[in-house]
Amino acid sequence: MGALVIRGIRNFNLENRAEREISKMKPSVAPRHPSTNSLLREQISLYPEVKGEIARKDEKLLSFLKDVYVDSKDPVSSLQVKAAETCQEPKEFRLPKDHHFDMINIKSIPKGKISIVEALTLLNNHKLFPETWTAEKIMQEYQLEQKDVNSLLKYFVTFEVEIFPPEDKKAIRSK
Repeated sequence: MGALVIRGIRNFNLENRAEREISKMKPSVAPRHPSTNSLLREQISLYPEVKGEIARKDEKLLSFLKDVYVDSKDPVSSLQVKAAETCQEPKEFRLPKDHHFDMINIKSIPKGKISIVEALTLLNNHKLFPETWTAEKIMQEYQLEQKDVNSLLKYFVTFEVEIFPPEDKKAIRSK
């Protein structure tokens, strides 16, 4: 709604305003410095043909300019670019492992990626049984790349929750 009002105000009396601007006096050439005037007079007196050359129109150049044909095309709109981007190769997917965490929302996982639950599970398995859950086994089990698995095992760890008893009470030891 606001665009209609702005467009109406912008286009109001447009022709009269344009004609007024066109009919204004054109700006005159800036005055030359006095030292430049003397140099120009000296050069024109030495080379009088230059003054005629400046005022003369070059017919050959004008014919070249008339032969110039400019063919332009609008840039590709963003909608066409987005449409081209959406046409990608279909990715390979796999089903999530171990459905015991009630992962209702996750139907499939792209190959080379894992869910949060799977990441926590494999990190915990590797921490508890490092000789069984090696990087190679994790790579094969979850279809990941070797460098990703190595980085995951190197830089991520699961939390250990330890509850320390208050210092004034004795801890109950389990048998």
